[in-house]
Amino acid sequence: MISDPLFYLCAIPAVLFYGIAKGGFGGNIAILSVPLMALVVSPQKAAAILLPILIVMDITALRTFRGRWDKTNLRIIIPAALVGVVLGGLTFRLLNDAHIQLLIGAIALLFVLNIWLRRGEPPVRGPSRVRGGFWGMVSGFTSFGIHAGGPPINVYLLPQKMDKTLLMGTIAVFFAVVNLAKLPAYIYLDQFNSSNLLTSLVLLPLAPVGVKMGFWMLQRSNEKLIYQLCYVFLFFTGCKLLYDGFTGLYPG
Repeated sequence: MISDPLFYLCAIPAVLFYGIAKGGFGGNIAILSVPLMALVVSPQKAAAILLPILIVMDITALRTFRGRWDKTNLRIIIPAALVGVVLGGLTFRLLNDAHIQLLIGAIALLFVLNIWLRRGEPPVRGPSRVRGGFWGMVSGFTSFGIHAGGPPINVYLLPQKMDKTLLMGTIAVFFAVVNLAKLPAYIYLDQFNSSNLLTSLVLLPLAPVGVKMGFWMLQRSNEKLIYQLCYVFLFFTGCKLLYDGFTGLYPG
């Protein structure tokens, strides 16, 4: 088990950030979790420690939202995401995290800037098998290695302007399936050693706390604010991922 106090100084807020996002408040704030932990351990180790905690958060989130999710969208994006998870597992040892970070960062920034710079309100879009299939697959792929599936699936879901609870409940179900699907591959790739699992166990009690905090904050915020926060966090997420990607490729 990791005993370095500096690690827990980074890991505790990282886990709470993820929980708050899964509870529905703050959207892509969860993307900060792996980079925050990666200040002390490798990104791969951080992702492995987080995965069991995320699954417990997913269970808490499913119980919290209690059936408030969009089944039409889930029938489109979940199968596509599972394809993305398989692709992520097959290419895990071949692709550099920096390339994935650059890709997601560019997607997130272009999407938000298009929303902000557009004149007038952007048109509301409904579910689409083509768009949902593409972004679902991208989300599953980027979620596999660094738990960064949030920006791609938000690019698909946010333009639908769903009720805030329906939106967050749909995201909760989506990532519950995606995270469970990652388990066999993580085991096969030897990501779960005793040190990682014991560290996950120590941090586990924070999982339901973070989700409940996020849901409490969601219920006290209006729908417009939630969407504005999602766009703001998505923008800064894109900036952060681009920065991490460039520094990963050009560390000097």
